[in-house]
Amino acid sequence: MGSRPAPAGVAIVGPTATGKSALAMEVAGRLPVEIISVDSRQVYRGLDVGTAKPRAEDRRGVPHHGLDLVDPDQRYSAGRFARDARRWIADIRARGRVPLLVGGTGFFLRALTDPLFREPTLAPGRRRSLRAYLQALPRARRLRWLRALDPEAAARLEPGGGTQREARALEVALLSGRPLTHWHALGPAAKAVDLLVFALDVDPARLAARIDARLDAMIANGLLEEVRSLAGRYGMQAPALRTTGYGEFLPWLEGTRSVEEATRVARTNTRRLARRQRTWFRHQLPASARRLDGERSASSLAESIASAWGDVAGPPGEATG
Repeated sequence: MGSRPAPAGVAIVGPTATGKSALAMEVAGRLPVEIISVDSRQVYRGLDVGTAKPRAEDRRGVPHHGLDLVDPDQRYSAGRFARDARRWIADIRARGRVPLLVGGTGFFLRALTDPLFREPTLAPGRRRSLRAYLQALPRARRLRWLRALDPEAAARLEPGGGTQREARALEVALLSGRPLTHWHALGPAAKAVDLLVFALDVDPARLAARIDARLDAMIANGLLEEVRSLAGRYGMQAPALRTTGYGEFLPWLEGTRSVEEATRVARTNTRRLARRQRTWFRHQLPASARRLDGERSASSLAESIASAWGDVAGPPGEATG
């Protein structure tokens, strides 16, 4: 058997405020990288302070991709990110450099490393009705149905549980007339991109303190003025402004919430976001992902990443997928 091909690049992921961007710049001092942002909000022009977008001097020193792609009143999907990232990765590798993906948007990363198959078109109304019905059923009954309709999917889903995944497999089988495994057999929309993934984590209590301190710094650096300017230009319903760290301040602009209350809600919501991200990265990353203690110094962590990349990297060339 031949050896496994080298990964197409490195990824540093983890919850918000764990120090991913600072670590990426440390890695850039050890490897010839170009950075790809894996952040669903940094794609928006003008969302700079509230997304902790990389500093101008960092962007001048190390090429960055995935920043400032669309206006705040537009949408940018995970599928589009995957298509763009494949192109960036291929171009970076063709230049003889290392793609370094950095961010906390897990579904962006998964769209690249575990691309969706070509799912059949399902009528939205019928799907909503069926999902509501299935969610009301006992799990044991759903599994009996799934074993009858799609034994392979049932065998794969049972060990990890997950009502949403079970419901999805049932929806596809019942509404399309063919099991999920049939659609999987047709192949994904694109080939998976193999990455050397590092997951950065910080103790929840320490992370909460970091989140609070960072939000205070963002406010001091002009977050409120940024929210006011963006809302005035694009309107309060702009998709980018309905996200954590921005949406909490819209009532302040309307005069229905004090800045102190808006800040308190933003802190709470950002902590909740971090908890959701932490859970996602704990359970949804590839088994090969390497866990890093975010309490270690960025220099020490960067040495570990550079060493690991040196152990697995092959010669630069065309990216996987």
